[in-house]
Amino acid sequence: MDLELKDKVAVITGGSVGIGLAVAEGLAREGVHLVLCARNEERVKARAQEIADQYGVKAVGIHADVANGDDIDRLVAAIGAEFSDGVDILINNAGTGSEETIMDASDERWQYYWDLHVMAAVRLSRGLVPLMRKRGGGAIINNASICATQPLYYEPIYNVTKAALVMFSKCLANELVGDNIRVNTINPGLVLTPDWMKTATLLTENEPITPEQYLDKIAKGNAPIGRFASPEEVAHFFVFMCSPRASYCVGSSYYVDGGWLKVIT
Repeated sequence: MDLELKDKVAVITGGSVGIGLAVAEGLAREGVHLVLCARNEERVKARAQEIADQYGVKAVGIHADVANGDDIDRLVAAIGAEFSDGVDILINNAGTGSEETIMDASDERWQYYWDLHVMAAVRLSRGLVPLMRKRGGGAIINNASICATQPLYYEPIYNVTKAALVMFSKCLANELVGDNIRVNTINPGLVLTPDWMKTATLLTENEPITPEQYLDKIAKGNAPIGRFASPEEVAHFFVFMCSPRASYCVGSSYYVDGGWLKVIT
């Protein structure tokens, strides 16, 4: 299937590792030019160069902490300078899990995750939609989580902010549909990212099981499919949703979760 993505321009936050990097590579295979942003400047520039060399597309790596409004302003300005004719795709992917109780979490902790998961998407959409209008439309994909609907007990702030991101996506979709800009949310389940490997390694440091055995237990205990997804498996769906082939998909949330979601939605 021709996804009609060649020579489109995509911006991906958290684009140097995990799902973001897998999406970047998937889009590059389709001939999409890229702006990757991440907090680790050395890594994001290296990944962008590797993608450019491998796939023959333009790929730019920009250092930015999207939880910081000033960094987003600088990022949007840099994107406008690199791609003055506009951009077609925004993937708000940057994010991370949390661990706290509501009773003990400080206001500052709540604010950090609000800025990272919600305000980053607000600010980047506000900054880049004018560049999408230049191109006659585009797609915004927000990476939320199954936890937006089916919360995990140990990360209430993550659950709440991801749920807010889903509602933001719905509202933005209604606002931008007349500009031929489609906004949707993808809610992944268990995805084997470096964060999961780091967590598993820490939790099994003094235990009689390996990190791999711990992750296998998590997968078999939660996802009917019995395993984690690879970042690439999730990325395939992101790439399709960025494509004109998904032209009737507007304002919806899609679960890529191996059957983990326990309700109909």
